[in-house]
Amino acid sequence: MKRSFIREILESIDDETISFAGGLPNSLLFPVDDLKLSANNILKKRDVWQYSISNGIKSLRKKIAKQYCKDGFETTPENILITTGSQQALYILARYFKNKSIVLEAPSYLGAINTFKLNDLKMKTAPLENDGIELKSFEKAFEKEKLTYLIPDFQNPSTRTYSKTKRKEVAKIVKKYDGIIIEDSPYTELYFEEKNKSISSLVPNNSFHLGSFSKTLCPSLRIGWIRANEEFIHDLLVIKESIDLHSCGLSQHLLNEYLKDEKKYKTHLDILRKFYKEKVEFFCKQLDTYLPEFTYVKPKGGMFVYGEFKGVDSFELLAKCMEKKVVFVPGCEFYIKDKNPHEIRFNFTNSSLEDIIKGIKIIAEVLKS
Repeated sequence: MKRSFIREILESIDDETISFAGGLPNSLLFPVDDLKLSANNILKKRDVWQYSISNGIKSLRKKIAKQYCKDGFETTPENILITTGSQQALYILARYFKNKSIVLEAPSYLGAINTFKLNDLKMKTAPLENDGIELKSFEKAFEKEKLTYLIPDFQNPSTRTYSKTKRKEVAKIVKKYDGIIIEDSPYTELYFEEKNKSISSLVPNNSFHLGSFSKTLCPSLRIGWIRANEEFIHDLLVIKESIDLHSCGLSQHLLNEYLKDEKKYKTHLDILRKFYKEKVEFFCKQLDTYLPEFTYVKPKGGMFVYGEFKGVDSFELLAKCMEKKVVFVPGCEFYIKDKNPHEIRFNFTNSSLEDIIKGIKIIAEVLKS
């Protein structure tokens, strides 16, 4: 089994490397002081050091369910399963659907592709358009397989966002064939203009909606979740228990304490969105200035810029750039078949403004050499 290309890149870089590779949130925005205060409040309590229940502490699940309800998606704590990051949520679902066939976007998230491979899911794909998955190809594949994995908000890697029309049409197709959608939503709160309504909310009994605090708060907590109907959650608990009994209790209690102040978290998200919006504007300005031949669509949220250099092999370009301490991810890593050798995914959130200018200039110099 092949390891994640992105994880291998991250292990190969050092302090001198300018990395546009991994999907790293900006550490300067981690609310460290507030999290320290929350930690101090909970660490004196003996029950936080004890084993917890497998689906996650109820008070945290209540808070997550409350947010769904605010978004118009009726949810109870019993609809929530806390996982060790959203990646574990994917693994649990891959085990649940082991040996089945599943329809993905092309391109799609590398972590999901590798997890599905590990669990012997047969992957079929439908191409992405600017406003979401191409519906004719999707319906043809979904009619047969009745299972799909989609990332409708600021899709990784393409950054595409599904239109309201596409969301409704996908929901209609899922309902028409009584199938299942796994909707991965780690970037939903990182919108620059408006928050989108989930597809899962339109088909609540035919969906698994995945969320995470890794991109919005800090990755080290490793707290994600699955939202599904109670029958599904009960089935998934069997798999969850066999993996780790329950996700880290300390992380759950710390997060639960932090989220008691709803205004504080809302303010944090507002700061995050504003910062990332300004950052992507800066990143795209440098692309337009130094790499005008790079074609892309400016994202409306999320953490990436995706596009292509026509006629340039992105792997060959990466090899030359790595010699000069600049890294990114070739787009072909996100395809199962019919790989485009010219596409590239850049992460814009984690690098300093100085490193963004320097890194893009180095890529431009390599292209000219």
